[in-house]
Amino acid sequence: MNSSQPGPQEINVGHTGFIAAAGAWDEAQSERAAQLPELLSESNIATVRVVYSDQHGLMRGKALSAENFLLALKNGVAETVANLGKDTSNYPVVPLFDRDGGFGIEQMGGGGDMLLVPDPMTLKILPWAPDTAWIISDLYLKDRTRCPFDCRQLMRNALNALKEQEFDYIAGLELEFYVFDIEDEKLSLSESGQPPDPPAVKAISHGFQYHAEHPMDRVAHVADMIRDMAAGLELPLRTIEAEWGPGQFEVTFNPLSGFAAADSLLLFRSAVKHLMRRHGLLASFMAKPALPNVYSSGWHLHQSLRNMSTRANAFTSEDSLLSDTGYHYIGGLLEHGAALSAFSNPTINGYKRLNANPLAPNRILWAHDNRGAMLRLVGGYAEPGTRIENRSGEPSANPYLYMASQIYAGLDGVRNGTDPGEPVQDNPYRQTDRPAMPRSLMEAVEALDKSAVLRAGFGDQFVDHFLHIKRAEIGRFLAHVTDWEHREYFEMY
Repeated sequence: MNSSQPGPQEINVGHTGFIAAAGAWDEAQSERAAQLPELLSESNIATVRVVYSDQHGLMRGKALSAENFLLALKNGVAETVANLGKDTSNYPVVPLFDRDGGFGIEQMGGGGDMLLVPDPMTLKILPWAPDTAWIISDLYLKDRTRCPFDCRQLMRNALNALKEQEFDYIAGLELEFYVFDIEDEKLSLSESGQPPDPPAVKAISHGFQYHAEHPMDRVAHVADMIRDMAAGLELPLRTIEAEWGPGQFEVTFNPLSGFAAADSLLLFRSAVKHLMRRHGLLASFMAKPALPNVYSSGWHLHQSLRNMSTRANAFTSEDSLLSDTGYHYIGGLLEHGAALSAFSNPTINGYKRLNANPLAPNRILWAHDNRGAMLRLVGGYAEPGTRIENRSGEPSANPYLYMASQIYAGLDGVRNGTDPGEPVQDNPYRQTDRPAMPRSLMEAVEALDKSAVLRAGFGDQFVDHFLHIKRAEIGRFLAHVTDWEHREYFEMY
């Protein structure tokens, strides 16, 4: 250690700095922060990755030495605002060097800095890199105010809206993804564009043997790595199994409340990708990869509300299928189903799954224990685990925005007593009288643009910014000449 720098025990994170002046931590966070110097020293942590979620649900941030991280617990970490103005190709789509940076806020002008304020409650030591820790951050502007484009803060606002109605949010995560063997990394300069050519891959096992035992044994080495990683990160992994496609997995988590659910999903996706790459494998959470015989992947979000005073499930009823709160929450999700798709399926590719997968929902409706419905009621009557499963989501969705949007729509239904109608009893795909889900991201963003409820929840400033980025992605896609077009027209005309 450089003798001019203080050691971990010499830094008092309680000293006045940006974080204290901004009032960024509550008492529990401050107490936990005071414990971190000793924890990092005892665990021989050399590097701390201070991370945050961008608008796409991708983890970004900076890696700090342990000594500098402890200083960051006083003053935060400077990070350019530019990443909040990029599309999925990492191309800036706002005028960063304008006075307001294209964000409408002078504090964000010129491509300057914002501050990452670590949340001490989220620190995790990486099982595959035991000298390295992770910590999730909230975003602040230089004037000590919250960044209005911070996805974590946007979810906090939704949870606070629920709290005003005496409810907690409970979520169960059910996520599908692929693991492939890498044949060619595609690292030549000609293949390193923006975005770069994806690696050439092959399957790690044959597919289409759903829940058969021998395919699971064949990929057990991968499943075991993921299980051990989740245990090391204290993520409540419940199951991991071989799904339908070749090398496709499905994981489920025990129920989590509020932030823990979104934070866990963010960490899990990144951890799986890091861990697999270290072993020459590629994990993909893309909804529908353009690969032969590769089936679509989804993210089914299980959700319920818990009464804060009784700690009981607010969706259960002793004498009927569902409580009034549960019925009206479903009503809100259905009423705003089209606009919600912009957050549950925020990529162009996600709609290829909805349009082509015979197991993905295509109608905005609900049913009792029918997996063909967009909303599947699981349990019912006096079952304490009664919950609503939204089966429409894609695995790459931003967890904070996906969950927050569900909360705002469901809460609107509860406040207004929205009637969801009777649950569908027959094949959901034959209910042609029910509204169709958006067929494209283009349709979804237009529905979001018109949604007064989601604009009221997230704020016009964020919604307009989100729409701007998504429309920029759509514009790039529409300008791209696809393989389909070339085959269809090049020789014919």
